[in-house]
Amino acid sequence: LKEHGDEVRKACTEGGKTLFWASNFSLGVAIFSAVNKYLARIMNEFPDYEVSMREVHHIHKLDAPSGTAITLAEQIKENMPRIDDVKIESVREGEVPGIHSITYNSEADQITITHDAHNRKGFALGAVLAAEYTAKHQGLLTTSDLFQF
Repeated sequence: LKEHGDEVRKACTEGGKTLFWASNFSLGVAIFSAVNKYLARIMNEFPDYEVSMREVHHIHKLDAPSGTAITLAEQIKENMPRIDDVKIESVREGEVPGIHSITYNSEADQITITHDAHNRKGFALGAVLAAEYTAKHQGLLTTSDLFQF
């Protein structure tokens, strides 16, 4: 969406189309995303902390880093202007549905937030909520519209 966002937005607003876009439909990831943005704004004021991310998915997942990891990294960069990039470690093992951990590390201590999907139920619930929301709204819709944390 980032590459073609203006075109898609124009097609939705001027063309009367509707699209619900998300890199991840999980309710838990939506909450995690809100915490991620908030924490990044706070951590922008503390340059002693370096930020990094680790994401783990099943061995069948072809993309690395995942779309969710990329979205989380973009959110961090938008809310932490003091950084240029977020290091993402991508691991593919077993049948892991998805784990994303964001770590702020300094010489003194470390802060980590993690979302660990136990199964795919949260993704299914989020997709149903998005479909119900889309049925009643128009334009380019995102999880930020659906979940206004």
